[in-house]
Amino acid sequence: MRGLAIGLTVLAAALLPGLPSSAPAAEAQLRLAVVARGLDSPVHVVAAPGEPRRLYVVEQRGTVRVVERGRVRPGFFLDLRGQVSGENEQGLLGLAFDPRYARNRFLYVNYTDRDGDTRIVRFRSDGRRALPGSARLLLRVDQPHSNHNGGNLVFGPGGFLYVGLGDGGGSGDPEDNAQNPRSLLGKMLRLDVRRPGARPALIGLGLRNPWRYSFDRATGDLYLGDVGWRSREEVDYTPRAKLGRLQNYGWDLYEGSLALEDKPRGPGELVQPVYEYDHDEGCTVIGGFVYRGAALPGERGRYVFGDFCEGTIWSLRVVGGRAQDLRVEPFRIEQLTSFGESLAGELFATSRDGTLYRLT
Repeated sequence: MRGLAIGLTVLAAALLPGLPSSAPAAEAQLRLAVVARGLDSPVHVVAAPGEPRRLYVVEQRGTVRVVERGRVRPGFFLDLRGQVSGENEQGLLGLAFDPRYARNRFLYVNYTDRDGDTRIVRFRSDGRRALPGSARLLLRVDQPHSNHNGGNLVFGPGGFLYVGLGDGGGSGDPEDNAQNPRSLLGKMLRLDVRRPGARPALIGLGLRNPWRYSFDRATGDLYLGDVGWRSREEVDYTPRAKLGRLQNYGWDLYEGSLALEDKPRGPGELVQPVYEYDHDEGCTVIGGFVYRGAALPGERGRYVFGDFCEGTIWSLRVVGGRAQDLRVEPFRIEQLTSFGESLAGELFATSRDGTLYRLT
């Protein structure tokens, strides 16, 4: 996603001190299978509650396609092409279905509008398509530049919607947004969508570009891939018990664990990366999921993530707040843009080249 919604620079792989080396490829269990081709710059894949046979693929241009039983359904579930800006890292970037979607038919999208600003909008569907006239704006955030928009939307513990925003773009956080608690940029926000008009709660700051993050469905712990700048990519980890306390992920005082700027730190408990790599191994971390499916019992509990530039896929376990048992998986996904999780906990991935994969 050089030029997609990720705020890219050059990074890669100096492992954290003490992290065990990669296991031999023969021990790896994950494999890659093509589910569908011919999509238009897909940037995410999502499952909807109550629909075990469908996946929803987000296309950066402003459309959502339905993949059912391995086939792309004709037409669009949602078409926002007339409302979305599509330059650089802008576009339709995130989709989340309400946990009660099977009953209320609510879904939420994150996109940059024609002015390049972030909009979080709720729609209602009829079960086949999102209804354009049902759109309701929940949050609008001015974006000073066309990169570092974040873009993800994820429902987490307690039924809250988590919205990750980048630092506003440019280079090196020129407006000093990330450590400024008065700015919404460079933040992790929590929305209670069950309360009309509720203001977003600030739960994290010090983020550069949290392109993809997820909650472990078994524990509620947060895993976050924050795209780096000149030298480091990082994975951050916050246990569920700390989600109610303000966390500070360090940017731009730090890039990964490297000190970057000498200035006052904003509020919140400082979070150091659970894993980082330098730009010898990649340039854009793509956060993934902790595997909780049934098809691969040996993979359960492993966090799977990758890199856009190199296509490398890694997995590891977090034990006691530390990364262990790092493994390089025996395949690559060129132009990796995102991972997704089915209702059953099986993992999928999207490539900017138009392919939807299953990790099997």
